[in-house]
Amino acid sequence: MFKFIIEKFEEIGRYFEFVGQTLRCAVKKPFRIGLYFYEMEHLGVNSTHIIVLSGLAIGMIFSLQMVSLLQPFQAELATGAAVAVAMGREFAPVITTLMLIAKNGSAMAAELGTMRVTEQIDALESMSVDPIHYLVLPRVVASVVVYPALTMLSNLVGVFGAYFIATALYGIDNASYLDYMFDVLKPKDIYIGLIKSAIMGFIVATISCFFGLKATQGAKGVGDGATKAVVASSVSILLADYVLATLMMSIIFK
Repeated sequence: MFKFIIEKFEEIGRYFEFVGQTLRCAVKKPFRIGLYFYEMEHLGVNSTHIIVLSGLAIGMIFSLQMVSLLQPFQAELATGAAVAVAMGREFAPVITTLMLIAKNGSAMAAELGTMRVTEQIDALESMSVDPIHYLVLPRVVASVVVYPALTMLSNLVGVFGAYFIATALYGIDNASYLDYMFDVLKPKDIYIGLIKSAIMGFIVATISCFFGLKATQGAKGVGDGATKAVVASSVSILLADYVLATLMMSIIFK
């Protein structure tokens, strides 16, 4: 047990060393802009359907529960405000990130792991090409950019789903619903979630690439690396969400 704990702390140390190497590569030339845009399309544009469906489902479910909870108190007009604030601050960034971990995080780890076990990484190094600069940095930059954009998309469809449930199924007056929602919702409720999602995108991309590059032992190693990347990313995101929420509540909402 003690040996296991020591190994995990060593792995965490190696991860932070990897993060430092990635950050140092951010200022190195050449700046491969084409790779950045390719990864943005691959990680972001190709994930929009997943984010739309998950955001819509979360908004509709949350609205359904909130109306049922608030109706006995004749406060169902607060449903829109509650959904919009909760989606903006918490649900949209966290659910979006978890969906992207399942789709993109596992793919990053598997792709880089395959390149490692097939010695493609070694080939890059033999040609004096830094694999972190060439393979990792574009994925990290793309994730930091597209995660907030997809979070905003999740916000919009989630609020729309909640509006549809509240007005179409429960007959809440749409004008009153929207007026109360916009009275309560503030810009800071949105940009808090966007800041969170950018940080979460960085965490997911670096963890996924870290486990991908350290894959060994053929196909089994690639599978193990992808599994570790998904598990570590998911747990890290939930812990990071708590830390970020605590910091932002103490700084922005004090």
